[in-house]
Formats: sequence, C-alpha cells, structure tokens
Amino acid sequence: MHLSRFILPTLLFAILVNVGPAGAGTEAAAPAGVSIEDFQYLDTSGEPVDQTALHEKRLAAFMVALRRDVGADKRYQLTPAGQANAKFKVVGGVQKTSTLVQWARVAVIDTGAKKVLFEKLYTFRGDNDEAWDRAEAFLAREVIAALAQPAPVALAVFDFELEDMTAASGGTVATSDAAYLAEVTGGVREVLGQSGRYRIVDVGSARGEVAKAGALRDCGGCESALAQKLGAEQSLIGVVRRVSRTEYTLGFQLRDANTGAVLARGDSGLRLGADYSWKRGAVRLVSDRLIESQQAADAAKK
Repeated sequence: MHLSRFILPTLLFAILVNVGPAGAGTEAAAPAGVSIEDFQYLDTSGEPVDQTALHEKRLAAFMVALRRDVGADKRYQLTPAGQANAKFKVVGGVQKTSTLVQWARVAVIDTGAKKVLFEKLYTFRGDNDEAWDRAEAFLAREVIAALAQPAPVALAVFDFELEDMTAASGGTVATSDAAYLAEVTGGVREVLGQSGRYRIVDVGSARGEVAKAGALRDCGGCESALAQKLGAEQSLIGVVRRVSRTEYTLGFQLRDANTGAVLARGDSGLRLGADYSWKRGAVRLVSDRLIESQQAADAAKK
C-alpha cells in the first residue's frame, strides 16, 4: 500500500480548496514566499513494537532540516506554515510499509493558480537517522529544483476540428469522426499538461460561444478572446484536414490570449493513414513543434 492512497490526496485537496491568493504588489526581485507544511506520517509496516515517539522525533528533525535547506536559497523566503500570502506551499508525507522500506511523497503548489506544480513519490530504505537524513537532503534538492521552474502557462486547448475536403463530405461530422476528433483533443491536452509547461484550462463553459463562432480555424483569431474570458494566457486550436480516406494533414495554432498574436504554429504535411491514426499524428506534431522546440530553445539560452 502506497502513500498516494493514504496521506497526500486529502492533504492536497484541503490546501487547494482553502489556499488564499498569493501576495500582490511584490517586486519581481523579491524572494518568493514558501510555506512548508508539516509532513504527515503513517506506519503500515505492522511491526510489533510501537515506534510512534521515535518516528515523531525523526519527522520533526526532517522538517527542521528541509526548511533550513530550502530557506538557505536566497531566491525564497520561508513563511510560517498555513500563512495565506505564500506564493508556494510544499506539502507531503512519509509512510513506512515494512521494516526497511519507507515512501516519501512531496508536492509543490502554486497558491495563486491553485495548481500542483510538482508531485513525486520516492522510496528510501532504512529507518534510522542516517536514512532519514539522506532522504531529506534528496527531497530538499528536488523541491528547490521544482520551485525554480517557471509557473506553467494557463492554456485553453479547444476541440480539434475536421476540414473534410473529399467529395463525399456533406458538411457534417460523422459520429465516428467526432469520436476520433475527441481522441485527438484529449491526447493533445494530455501531452501538453504532462510537459509541465502548461496548465490546461477547462473550455467547457465556452462551448456555446464556440458554436456561435462556427469553425474556429476561420474566425480570425476569435479563440484568443474566448481563452481570455476563461482565464487562460494562451489558446490553441487544431484541425484535421482530410484529403482522402487515407490521406490527411494536421495543423495547430497557438495564440497569446491577451493580444491575439500567433506564438507558434505547426503543420504535418501530407500523411498516409486511416482516421484512427489522427491522435498519434497530432500528439507527435505538438510534441515536435511546440514542446521539444521550446525545450531546445531553453537549452540554447543556457
């Protein structure tokens, strides 16, 4: 039984629901406030000897060391646990599952966006002071690295559209095509969200306005205004162009939600394959032209 089934989900839910907005008016150069909440501890090892007092002592020392190590980085300023104006909150827990195996889980939360920026499960062997010290040092490095990452961009990914250029097209989307388009949209949202660069914004409340606009690919960038209303920073639309039953192209366009400026676009060129391959092609296109190209640009700046 893992920690993910016991400690962290409830803790994350409580913090995400009750977290207040990050402090406003802080200059960009000022250290970011970080609140490190006390980790929870759970022993499911079933050992006959009650080690509660010992574990409480080790966990207390663990928290002191974690706050010390994170606070030593001058980019961050520790704030008391539970304080509402911290920009970031760090939460987690430790679970002992057997005599020699423990699990630690840590998450970093952007309090303003109410978004989990980083969450990871680790295992460490041993239940002595040395093992706890090694685990704390490793987690401290992981937390500091996560805090240094830029906050993900709020992105509205609208449903992919079908542009059917075949003679058999009657101007309507068949049920099977609609299902494949839904898979394309879901796959693109998933890969963008998993990249860590984007926070996917729910576009469900804008479906009525999207329907009024007709095809977003032909509305002259109206999707950026819709994305802005949804609280997104950027918008993405995509299209599957069917040339024949076995030939299609894929395209996407990324815009700034505030200015409407095109930030990126990509086209697959002619591809061969049936409709069930749309998702694979779209995910590969977005990964190549958006995610990996951004990663390459970031690496070039270093």
